[in-house]
Amino acid sequence: MAEAAAIVTTLIIATAVVAAAAFNVPAITFDEGYAPLFGDKNIIQSAGGRTVKILLNKYSGSGFISSDIYYHGFFSASIKLPSDYTAGVVVAFYMSNGDIFEKNHDELDFEFLGNIKGKEWRIQTNVYGNGSTSRGREERYQLPFDATAESHRYSILWTRTNIIFYIDDTPIRQVARNDAMAGDYPSKPMSLYATIWDGSTWATSGGKYKIDYKYAPFVTEFTDLVLHGCRLDPIQQLPASQQCRDFEAATAAADYSSLSHEKREAMLRFRQKYMTYTCCYDEQRYPIPLPECEVVESEKDKYWKSGDIKVQPKPILRRHRGKKRGQARNRAVVEINGQAVA
Repeated sequence: MAEAAAIVTTLIIATAVVAAAAFNVPAITFDEGYAPLFGDKNIIQSAGGRTVKILLNKYSGSGFISSDIYYHGFFSASIKLPSDYTAGVVVAFYMSNGDIFEKNHDELDFEFLGNIKGKEWRIQTNVYGNGSTSRGREERYQLPFDATAESHRYSILWTRTNIIFYIDDTPIRQVARNDAMAGDYPSKPMSLYATIWDGSTWATSGGKYKIDYKYAPFVTEFTDLVLHGCRLDPIQQLPASQQCRDFEAATAAADYSSLSHEKREAMLRFRQKYMTYTCCYDEQRYPIPLPECEVVESEKDKYWKSGDIKVQPKPILRRHRGKKRGQARNRAVVEINGQAVA
């Protein structure tokens, strides 16, 4: 048992190291790239600004926004979510230009949905182009770890031809642009946002479970902030594509911009184990699948016509004994990149 516990500990440490060093991109301080958006009193920076916490209490949520707008790039943050009872709490890390293009905005989201005590957070990714919320490209997943125990990196790659969502160094979703998508592919400069707010009317079981503010404040921690994108100069009259030509060439050559065979296999494993809804199998909304969807009939059979999975994935519980006192304790063991991690 002691040997097994040592192996588990080694895997935990190895995973944390990989998560921190997955991408060769520079991190910034909060003041170097962001400014408060709302709920200023609920935004708390660490000394030096490498960590920022946003809070939700009964008086206000909070959020921050990038100081500049970007046209393509790699955007990332390590995030630690609130623990305990979090039903109704919504945390978002996303790109949008809704403040500029009110009726035809673009958006790329990581959306985190809280849960009742004892249940895990859920995660959703969204892709909207040119105001295409009526043709929303949403997917939902369970997480292969406790997102409240420690920080994990969430990243969005956005280029002229490709969108990839990453968790740590594992790609979980790719949307490749094609002609049939037309304006549904995000194509206008966007800002970066991080917010926490009360979504009681819909976020947990369709609004069945509401926020309970006796558990407040709900605190989300952001570290390793990355804004590695083409920052547009509003004074220049050149089109964004011309301003960003050199940057896009460098981005295309980066490891995170393409999926090797190994990364693609890791993405497929993640999706097979943890994806719980996909617009690609939602026949009620889309009798004809969206043009970028690759429908696999054997995989489609696992989903209802609503796009929800028929059998929810569950973490595997194993029991390990304490090394010194021999007491039993539960650990949730999951797989990521083919390795069991407690």
